[in-house]
Amino acid sequence: GLRLNAKNIAKHLNVKLNDWVSHVDDEKVQKVIKDNAIVTGGALVSLLNGEPPNDYDIYFKTQESCLLVASYYQELWNDRNPDKPQVSIRVDEKSGRITAFIQSAGVASESGENGIDDNTEPENEPDVSETEQEQIEEKPKYRPRYFSTNAISLSDKIQLVIRFYGSVEEIHTNYDFIHCTCSYDFKENKVSLPPRALEAIINKELFYTGSKYPLCSIIRSRKFVSRGWSINAGQYLKMALQLNEMDLKDFNVFQDQLAGVDSAYFSQAISQIAKRQDEDSSFKV
Repeated sequence: GLRLNAKNIAKHLNVKLNDWVSHVDDEKVQKVIKDNAIVTGGALVSLLNGEPPNDYDIYFKTQESCLLVASYYQELWNDRNPDKPQVSIRVDEKSGRITAFIQSAGVASESGENGIDDNTEPENEPDVSETEQEQIEEKPKYRPRYFSTNAISLSDKIQLVIRFYGSVEEIHTNYDFIHCTCSYDFKENKVSLPPRALEAIINKELFYTGSKYPLCSIIRSRKFVSRGWSINAGQYLKMALQLNEMDLKDFNVFQDQLAGVDSAYFSQAISQIAKRQDEDSSFKV
């Protein structure tokens, strides 16, 4: 693959995001995306390594823009999928957090897949009749396919992270590993490649910078190790020390810490625990 420089990466991301925006049929939402979208995380690592990204993680600069875009896709989902769990976007007055609340389930998914990481369209459709084939082809690009508490996955590799919003700096205070801190600003059409991130990417080393979700980072580290990245014991110690500050026996903390781990298994576990707690106030995790 062609290893890309900042200018070419900006060009690639600009084409991708413009293609996405062209499939949004609300001009106000289009403008909000153009002004507020930030790409950060794994897509930039892949592009620097000359690999096609698994998906593009999109964040928004303001609460207002994040809410508007999330609501647009929530309405689209509820209209198009009356037979699937319905989604409502909620804002927590105290914390300002935006979440997707999925009726009677931890997640809502187009084809019943179980995790946000597994966000690939099936490569080869099984043999289907022509009428079925037409139905497959009719599926619009960039349609919402999967909702978890924190994120909305669209087809065609776009993932909207609604859990955090703000400037790149603010978003990165929630990030865990230094190599994920490269970013692209859609409005400015500029890529930012911090030297420490590049160093980690070149050496395939996980360096933990501290995060609000250490449990998520510990679990996430498996993903990178399985791809040949290295991590030293000191990084695990830092994660463990941060996790030690958390009281996981407190259900709200437990739920918040696990919510960063986008696995439907955890979402389902959490909704089961919440149900038990409603039924039996003395129930402890």
